[in-house]
Amino acid sequence: MAKIKLRALLAEIHACQVCAAYLPYPPNPILRARADARLLLIGQAPGRRVHETGVPWNDPSGDTLRDWLQLTPEQFYDDRLVAIVPSGFCYPGAGRTGDLPPRPECAPLWHPPLLASLPNIKLTLLIGSYAQACYLKERNKATLTETVANGAEYLPRFLPLPHPSPCRPKGPRPTPCCGSCAPSSPPIPTMSGRTSRKRRGKSISTRRLPAPFMARRALRRHRN
Repeated sequence: MAKIKLRALLAEIHACQVCAAYLPYPPNPILRARADARLLLIGQAPGRRVHETGVPWNDPSGDTLRDWLQLTPEQFYDDRLVAIVPSGFCYPGAGRTGDLPPRPECAPLWHPPLLASLPNIKLTLLIGSYAQACYLKERNKATLTETVANGAEYLPRFLPLPHPSPCRPKGPRPTPCCGSCAPSSPPIPTMSGRTSRKRRGKSISTRRLPAPFMARRALRRHRN
């Protein structure tokens, strides 16, 4: 019954026209959700390439994220394991220096029923300041850098991460479901509580990130 309700909800989302007048292209909601998923990824909004292919995180930032999480593409795109629910489901268009922020209508309208239909989630990764502003609310720190550096405070339910894209969205300061732009070198929390920094154009070591450890633990529970 839960799976039937989720399929009906996803059909409603894919037919959504709420913010069509503000989008550069016809609405094309891009997300993945299945009731037995254990790991939930909440990012910002699809980019142009993802809009065109219909595959979430199908771009260089997705390659970086999979490297951070130490997940293969097969694991990452297995919706029995991983649900992908961005802050905004449709490509919002480009500004002068990057993609625009996710449309603010999306998360308040669709996230509550979607998350209620995902009862097996063990860990939610909040990727970027948009998701963190929406879900951490008053627990969110003053900057994305500080939030990510103190990521252990939000476990076991949430783990905040910087957005892996080198092209940060531009827009106003965050409202509760619309965050600020990420700094160019946000810290990544390590298991020891220290931080390592992402350097532009170079990959970072993920050996001591809690994200791959927590992700693997959530996925192991799926197999047990």
